[in-house]
Amino acid sequence: MKCNNRELKIIKGDLLKAVTDAIVNPANTKLYMGGGVAGLIKRYGGESIEREAIEKGPINIGEAIATGSGMLKCKYIIHAPTVVNPGDRSSKEYVRKAVNAALKLANSMRLESIAFPSMGTGVGGLEYAESAEVMIDEILRFISSLNEKDSIREVHIYLISDHPYNEFKNTARNLISKYNCTENND
Repeated sequence: MKCNNRELKIIKGDLLKAVTDAIVNPANTKLYMGGGVAGLIKRYGGESIEREAIEKGPINIGEAIATGSGMLKCKYIIHAPTVVNPGDRSSKEYVRKAVNAALKLANSMRLESIAFPSMGTGVGGLEYAESAEVMIDEILRFISSLNEKDSIREVHIYLISDHPYNEFKNTARNLISKYNCTENND
C-alpha cells in the first residue's frame, strides 16, 4: 500500500532474506538473542550481532539500537525490545513502542528501507491479529507524518505462513482509509 509517497509491503516470506537496509529484532531489554526471531538472526547472521548488541545495552522498552548484520543480506539489525526479560509476555503497548523506536532510529540513520517480523507474537505471546492491529497502525501513523527530508521510503512486514500473512493483509485493508492510503494490487 502507498501512503504519503512511502510504501508498506506485507510479504509472505523469510525476514532473514529481506533485501532492505535493516531488519528488526523484537528483542528483550537485555538484548540476549536466545529464541524466536532473535535466535534465528544470531544463528544465521552470527554471534557477533549479539555481542555488539549486549555491549550497547541494556535498553528500555521504547528504545532501539542498531548493530551490524553479520552474514545477513541487510546492512543493519535494529534491536527494539517487545519484552523486558527473555521469556516474558509482550503487550500491544510494548509492540507499539518498539515499532515506533525502530522506525525513528532507521529514519535518524537515513535508512530508506526497514523490514519487521510480526512483533510480540511467538515467544511474546500476542495473537497475530493483536500484533497486526498495533504494528500497522503505528507504521501508517509514522510514515504519514514524514516529510520529504525524511529518508524512509519502504517498510516491509515479513510473515512466514498463510495465517499471519492473511491477518496482516486484512488489518492493512481495514486501516487504509484512516491514513488516506491506497492499496496496491500485488
